[in-house]
Amino acid sequence: MMSKLGRFGDGSSRGILMRNSLWMLVGQGFAVLAQAGYFIAIARLLGNQEYGMFVGAAASVSMVSLYGSFGSGLLFMRYVSPDHSKFATYWGNILLSTGCFGSLLVIALALASPWLLHGTDARMIVLLAIGDCICGQLTSAIGQVFQAFEKMRYTATLNLLTNSARMLLALSLLLTLHRADALLWAVSSLVISVLTACGGVIAVTHHFGKPEFRPRLFFHRAREGFVFAVSGCTTSIYNDVDKAMLAHYGMNAANGIYTMAYRVIDIGTMPIRSVHAAAFPKFFKHGAGADGLDATVPFARKLLSRTFILGLTTAGLMFVGAPLIPVIVGREFLPSVVALRWLSLIPVFRSLHLSAGDALAGAGRQGIRLAFQFSAAAANIGLNIALIPRYSWRGAAWASLATDGMLGICLWSVLLGMKHFRRGKDFATPAVPALI
Repeated sequence: MMSKLGRFGDGSSRGILMRNSLWMLVGQGFAVLAQAGYFIAIARLLGNQEYGMFVGAAASVSMVSLYGSFGSGLLFMRYVSPDHSKFATYWGNILLSTGCFGSLLVIALALASPWLLHGTDARMIVLLAIGDCICGQLTSAIGQVFQAFEKMRYTATLNLLTNSARMLLALSLLLTLHRADALLWAVSSLVISVLTACGGVIAVTHHFGKPEFRPRLFFHRAREGFVFAVSGCTTSIYNDVDKAMLAHYGMNAANGIYTMAYRVIDIGTMPIRSVHAAAFPKFFKHGAGADGLDATVPFARKLLSRTFILGLTTAGLMFVGAPLIPVIVGREFLPSVVALRWLSLIPVFRSLHLSAGDALAGAGRQGIRLAFQFSAAAANIGLNIALIPRYSWRGAAWASLATDGMLGICLWSVLLGMKHFRRGKDFATPAVPALI
């Protein structure tokens, strides 16, 4: 195994970040095209009613799916990035955690499905749960394995293959069936998820070696993994709770309109996420020394100087290009033009809170990041409860803007405050039980 790891651990660090960012940007660029084709095909295949039903069910699953891996992928990055010899045990931890907790989540979501979404087939929830809580989380963790070894071309290739397979399948169904229901697409999507996860497991084992299963390691790192899982899930909550609530209230057409605009936002944010995906292992390396925040904050500022410009450029392009949505996906989605223009500033806000949050995580202050993300999720839920019944998708858009904007401002404020006022001191990270 060590000979295999050696191939990936050697080499100068000079230019690694630039090369990895380029790999992620190129890979994500092609993935954007594939994902755009997928969204166009699926929107035309399902129509706004069925599309709204599908994304409502998918959002309900997505809000809790990150508990399926219990933070094992990020634990792998944290402990294997500085020391590649720990690969086998932490790779085994990924497989063990995802298999156990993903299965428990599938059962829980199946039992909760009648309450989550009124009038939605429970089978669709189960299919989506298997695809996201087990297969999707395993695929995501596999990408983080390659990130830990700073081999982003494999992560980018995995993302590209997944999106391309979904696009080709959606196009095939559109050309052969012309129209389909959400349940059929849930079955089709699950097939892609299973194949991708299996291929990823084979790739990691081939390149790096076999896993070692040590349940003791899971219990030893359970608290830290739980922090990473909760942090990811709070992000999913303030990204997806609005779609789940629109479906819960039976506003499927409005959900389709809003989600189509939000998907464009997600695609537009991909370049920013690509830079952060390439840089994330570097945050842990910078923060591993005694300097802590003194090392991660300058690195975060350097990244922000690039991603903020990317966010502004993306926002302008989406605002101007919004009228293309009904031309491409059909006149059923004409109101998505207004929705996209409302949401167009979100990439700018995400560049702020991703850079500040990664700086905190890299310095070992993930608990602080979690506290603010947890507060953002709670605020987003409250805003959606107040606004969606009265203003439909417009209320969801206003809640999303407020949440992303305030999260970016708050995280940078606390980050700079900690560095300025308590430089050189050891800050106590909030205890997880107290936060939860």
